Amino acid sequence: MSKEFEQKGEKKSEELLFSSSCPPEDIVFDAERGEYICASTGEVLESRLVSQGPEWRAFTPEEKEKRSRVGGPLSPTVHDRGLATVIDWRDRDASGKKLEPKKRLEFLRYRKWQIRSRIQSSYDRNLAQAMNELEKISNILRLNKAVKEEAAIIYRKAVERGLVRGRSIESVVAAAVYVACRLKHFPRTLDEIAYYTKANRKEIARCYRLLVRELQIKVPLANPIDYISRMASLLDLSGKVMKTAAEILQKAREKAITAGKDPAGLAAAAIYIATLLEGEKKTQKEIAAVAGVTEVTVRNRYKEIVSQLKLDIPGE
Repeated sequence: MSKEFEQKGEKKSEELLFSSSCPPEDIVFDAERGEYICASTGEVLESRLVSQGPEWRAFTPEEKEKRSRVGGPLSPTVHDRGLATVIDWRDRDASGKKLEPKKRLEFLRYRKWQIRSRIQSSYDRNLAQAMNELEKISNILRLNKAVKEEAAIIYRKAVERGLVRGRSIESVVAAAVYVACRLKHFPRTLDEIAYYTKANRKEIARCYRLLVRELQIKVPLANPIDYISRMASLLDLSGKVMKTAAEILQKAREKAITAGKDPAGLAAAAIYIATLLEGEKKTQKEIAAVAGVTEVTVRNRYKEIVSQLKLDIPGE
């Protein structure tokens, strides 16, 4: 019930007080019946009032949720946050019938002008282009909703601070995606993100450092354990191998072996050791291809971990 209606109800109860002997604190409004009732005597003081509630009925919370008339949730991944309505492109009326050719051309013109009216300022044009680029990268890299929304929020902050001016939109969007992946512990490397954008790796890295510095974002250190599940699923390895690889990396971290090393290379070496220990052998070449590193990196990390942890590898 709105505040305006509550105020009207209070005024109404005051008016009824003069025409009734019922005390004001006992006057109750029944929204379902549209009546003012005296709680002490049960007398109906006034009836046939306009109901302020919905015209439908619901008997369960689930049914009420389905029938509630609200718009979609606000989303930072849309340039206008999803507030504007869109004219449907299917050219059908309310009953589902196709529009006549004359009407179709008319609505085509309406749709064109609506798109133009939604994107007027340079700020809107920038966001519209950036959100399209973000959607493309997200689909290719299979980013989840949380990462995508975090990247959109970071980019919006960058635009408000004027950090995008003089830089390519693709570079800043890619840098925002990388920051979001790091914040949400989503295993995607800078090289992998740069591969699917027009900007080069050097420019994306420069924009990444700019965003972290100017927006004062505390980016956590990359954890090699975050890369294990993705690599193992691509290599079709069992959960036992994943668990063993995670334990190896945990021990290596405790002994400070992982400091200053590429997390993807460490994860690849740990998976290679785990496959040897669990009998699910994969070649260094296969693991290196999935991790996006060279065989030399896998071999060097493998030797360091085995020697420092003094692991007994079968067959060696």
